[in-house]
This record gives sequence, C-alpha cells and structure tokens, in this order.
Amino acid sequence: MFTTCIYCHKPLGQNEAIEEFPVGRRLAFDSAVGRLWVVCRSCERWNLSPIETRWEAIEECERAFSMTRMRVSTDNIGLARLPEGLELVRIGAPQRPEFAAWRYGDQFGRRRRRAFVVGGAVAVGVGAVLVAGSAAGIGMGGFGGIWGNLPSMMKGFQKVRLRTDSGELLTVRGSALAGVKLLRGDEPVLAIPRRMGKQVEFEGAEALRLAGRLLPKINSAGGNKKAVQEAVAALDSHQGSERYLHNFFEKPRRKFFSDQEKPVSALPAAERLALEMALHEEAERRAIEGELGVLAAAWAEAEAIAKIADKLLVPEEVEAKLAELKGAPPSP
Repeated sequence: MFTTCIYCHKPLGQNEAIEEFPVGRRLAFDSAVGRLWVVCRSCERWNLSPIETRWEAIEECERAFSMTRMRVSTDNIGLARLPEGLELVRIGAPQRPEFAAWRYGDQFGRRRRRAFVVGGAVAVGVGAVLVAGSAAGIGMGGFGGIWGNLPSMMKGFQKVRLRTDSGELLTVRGSALAGVKLLRGDEPVLAIPRRMGKQVEFEGAEALRLAGRLLPKINSAGGNKKAVQEAVAALDSHQGSERYLHNFFEKPRRKFFSDQEKPVSALPAAERLALEMALHEEAERRAIEGELGVLAAAWAEAEAIAKIADKLLVPEEVEAKLAELKGAPPSP
C-alpha cells in the first residue's frame, strides 16, 4: 500500500474509516467507471490508485457516503465528512466541463487561499523586522530592498525533486522555476535552467511527465474563478488534454527576448492553469491505459524520493546511532 503523493512526495495521511483502503484524508471515487483517487492535502493533486486496490474500497466508500448525514450533493458530485474526519468525494456522471471546473477549481482555490495566508504571514514578519529596525535607529531605506524582493524570496524557498528516465534525481529550486520553458520541436521539449547560464533539456513523454511535476509549483498561487473557468473552457474546446497539448506545442508562439520562447511563468494565468490541467489529465490517461505498470512505477518513485528527502534531514551520525540501537549495521 503506497502512502506518498505521486506529485509532491508528501505523506498522504491515514484513515480508519475505509478498511480496504486506509490511506488518505480525502478520497474521491466514481463507482460507474471504477476510479478511486487519494487527494493530497499538501498539493491538492488527485492520485489515482492502482486497480487491484479499488473495487472493494469503492464499495466501502459508497456505503460510508450513503450512511453519513454530514454531506452535500448535487446530481453529479457529492461531498461527505465522516465522523472520523475522512472526507469522501462521490462522482456521479457529470459533464466533463462541470467535473473539471469542480475538481480543479477546488485545487486552485485552495492554493490561492494558502498563498494569501503565507504571503500575509511573511509580510507581518517583515513588518516586525522593520519596526525593530526603526526602533534601533535603522532607516526605512535600509529595508527597501526587502519589499521589492519579497515575491522572489517566497519563490526561492520552493523546490521540486524530479526523477528522470535515466534514474537521476534532479532538484529544481525556486529560483529556477521562473525560467522553466516548454519549447516547440519535433517533440515537446522541457528546458530547465541550471547554474552558470546553462540549462538541461528533456524531450517527448519524459518532458511532459516532468513538466507535470513542475507546473503545480509554478502555479503555486492558484487562480481565481475567472481564470479557472477560462482554463476549463480552453480544454473543453479541444475535447480533452491530448489535443490541447498537441495544439500548445504545434501553434506558433509569441517570442520573448530575441528568438527564445516565453517561460511558462510568463504565460497568462488561464493558459498556465489549462496547461497544468492538461498535463495532469494526460498523465492520468496514460496511467489508466497502462494501469498497473505505469501507476506502480509512479508510486514507487514517489516513495523512493520521499525516503531520500527524509534522509537529507537526518545527520549520518543519528542514522548510525539508530541502526546501532536497532542492532543493525549502519548503512554505507
């Protein structure tokens, strides 16, 4: 049973309400098509579960949803909160735009609210520094650069760990996110800035997979209702993610600084959100077609990266001491 988000590699949490699927604090399910997702509460992405774990869990979710009184429903989508605290999202048979607007509107709206909260907290902290500096006799001009660099400072704290097809673990820090580009060519190309003015490029399916990991961080501020509606309408006009992405990489794009393409972060908000939605749905479509192989590989990758990230926070001497206490030899 996998316990880590495929996309951000954070723990998905646990529940005691669904015996057949004790992972996650919010589960979404569609009985008609046999889909079960774990919604990550950190990045709000929907993790499609492997097929062998779904059917009994979906039946159990259906029973739990129908038995709880704390629920709100439309003809197509319902939300219930169980006494244990688990949230269940029941998908009926909505039209595609309605489902996309609900699913992604929830994600982008939560991100937007979170960005406001974090931004407010940072502003309060900077304000406290200014007040303290003023009391110490430091002029406001000495802090002028802080306000101007505040957005960049907040972006700089972000980072994404990617596993390439060759097995390399690549860390993309917040300072590089603003320069990430998706380029046209015989195949889609993802260009990620590195140090000393260099960049690393990925092509084809690997480019799309890695871009799908980066877009949530680039779109970390989410989007308002208007931007989400425009993004959903853009995908709907192309009848799905596959055609939208094909058109994105095929159509002539406006140039930015000589003959270079615009960075993704410089695209209009609605286009960035539509791009993230399309990459997410395309990855899910490929996972559904490949079922066990693709999904198992994605979950295993997420677990492996999460373990590596955890170890980065633990000094070697602590690991050695823990191994000694457990009676096991320390890892090399």
